[in-house]
Amino acid sequence: MDETVKPLRIPPQMSVYADKHNIFHLEQSMLSSLVIDRPEDPISYLISLLRRSSVDIPRVLLLGPPAVGKHTVAKKLSAELRAVQVTTDSLLEGQSELSVQAHQYTLKEQELPTELLVQLIQQRLNEIDCFNRVRLRSDSAFLDFLSIRLLYVLLERSRGKLVDPLTGDIYHRTFIWPVDDTVAQRLEIPSETQLLAELQRYRCEGTGLNSAYQHVLKIINADQPHADIYQQVLAFVRTRRRSITPRILLLGPPGSGKSHQARLLSKKYKMVDVCCGQLLRSVAADGSALGEEIQSYLDDGRRVPDSIVLQVLEERLSRVDCSCSGWILHGFPYDLQQAKSLQEFQQPNRVFFLELTDDVCLERITLRATDPVSGERFHAMTRPAPSSEVTDRLKTRPEDSTDSVTHNLSQYRIHSAVLQAVYPDACHIDADQDPHSVFEALESRLTAY
Repeated sequence: MDETVKPLRIPPQMSVYADKHNIFHLEQSMLSSLVIDRPEDPISYLISLLRRSSVDIPRVLLLGPPAVGKHTVAKKLSAELRAVQVTTDSLLEGQSELSVQAHQYTLKEQELPTELLVQLIQQRLNEIDCFNRVRLRSDSAFLDFLSIRLLYVLLERSRGKLVDPLTGDIYHRTFIWPVDDTVAQRLEIPSETQLLAELQRYRCEGTGLNSAYQHVLKIINADQPHADIYQQVLAFVRTRRRSITPRILLLGPPGSGKSHQARLLSKKYKMVDVCCGQLLRSVAADGSALGEEIQSYLDDGRRVPDSIVLQVLEERLSRVDCSCSGWILHGFPYDLQQAKSLQEFQQPNRVFFLELTDDVCLERITLRATDPVSGERFHAMTRPAPSSEVTDRLKTRPEDSTDSVTHNLSQYRIHSAVLQAVYPDACHIDADQDPHSVFEALESRLTAY
């Protein structure tokens, strides 16, 4: 490792304390609030924010394109949780000077200025009922803490949207039809021009919204029955009272796809992908004294001693990116002693076993080979080489030979039962399916913790 650059490290004890008391999540939320609200007196603002945050009341923001179902979900949540629902229309119903000023824009059919809308929201959220009850906002992006974004809605679904002009309630020709015939008769079709404009605006702003709320974001596929959507939202609101920094172990036999799934999880959830083998090779190449020692083991094909592996892992997992964003570790632990040693300085809170039979593992690994010219990896069954010329020059790594893989599988089976005893609450995932299905299974269990 570069001795001239000292990465910021957080001692394991501090990391555990911060996780227990939700420090990192609180820090991210406070920073997000500062950036959004930009108060004149940041210190007083943060003190007020901390006082409000001491009460475990979720603040919910629903984001999504037009006709995705935000209004319907917000209305049901409001009734279920006895929540204060905040919409643009409700903000205009007030009698304050700001509300009257905003109402003038609506009379002229002009869009509310962003600054005025923010002031209206801040004014409403500072009222006593919003301090003591859940706050819901369903049509903009000026709130923090708990965000739910609903995506993937077809335009045809939007065209089925109907509005009750008396109550403002949203209905749909196919999905949500009013029980009362009187209500059904007075429904109106919203302007499609306005709908398309709102959709285009959301698409322009969607990436920024995703980035602003990534630490508290829950993405739900809204192209499904609205009752299913609501149940997912409600479950998330009820269970996500505090953020637990993920410390994930991916365990499984060779060829089960641990590295691939770790990359997918890391990319989507911004966690740090820590592959033990790759980490050792990285340290070996940095020119440090420890790196030279590790390189000597790698050159001779010997196993790097546990004491060195643990030293490298402890240093990496205690860096601030791992402590704040969480990590996914694979390639370690290998046996009972390594698992016990890991527990001494980092305790994983999510453990997954990727299950695969030996026959499938052998097929996945022994039939793959690398083109030394392009560096691409091919597989005799799932991704054959494009030509006989490429096939003739393919090279198989020694560790991918049948004898080597069979030995590694045998060793894994010996230790896997013990590792399962160390992690009795681990989730077992069927890895004998396409990578996307495996990822979905991992993801569903990841958010269920």
